[in-house]
Amino acid sequence: MTQQMMLQVQDLSKTFTLHTQGGATLPVFDGVNLAVGAGQCIALTGASGAGKSTLLRSLYANYRPSSGQVLVRHRDAMVDLTGAEPRLQLEIRRETIGYVSQFLRVIPRIPAEEIVAEAAVAGGMDDAEALNAARALLQRLNLPERLWSVPPATFSGGEQQRVNIARGLIRSFPILLLDEPTASLDAENRNVAVALIMEAKAKGAAIVAICHDETVRAEIADAVFDVSAFQAAA
Repeated sequence: MTQQMMLQVQDLSKTFTLHTQGGATLPVFDGVNLAVGAGQCIALTGASGAGKSTLLRSLYANYRPSSGQVLVRHRDAMVDLTGAEPRLQLEIRRETIGYVSQFLRVIPRIPAEEIVAEAAVAGGMDDAEALNAARALLQRLNLPERLWSVPPATFSGGEQQRVNIARGLIRSFPILLLDEPTASLDAENRNVAVALIMEAKAKGAAIVAICHDETVRAEIADAVFDVSAFQAAA
């Protein structure tokens, strides 16, 4: 069976312009080509500063690449995210691309369970069903029930990351971008997170992940992509 292509990066480059430094330029990577199919996980590797996070953010359109294309399968058509209008970019993020960042960034004073449930509601789930799904996921990730109704600003790093993972994985996104999803977790919760990622793969998600934990990388990744290889040309 032919694997359906979900994400295709073509000749992508990124250079930052430092406007406060007289317009000096800081090249990050150049000539990146990458393809990810449904049910496949590619792990980004490379030394610190190689551009892994910059590449991941470019795939989510948080950063605008200097050149090249990021093609994503959205509503059964391949769309160039780099040239898409802002409204279409937001639609693609809402429907097609899920993102689990390394740190939890949310509106203050919103309870943890509501933060997770909101992500499901955005995908079309009704409020009650979304809240039940959020609670079930937080329970699976071993977040104490007493914390579900508490805003996560005072949570530990590991507790915040479990909320982050729940928010990113409560829906079945066709494409998932993961930035060190297990970095702050203990062994037990790391195993739960890995299981959730593997379940997303089994449902057909195309995944690009930054994962420095070699054990986790070996469990979730079908292949590795060394971003360092694209520094020399930058």
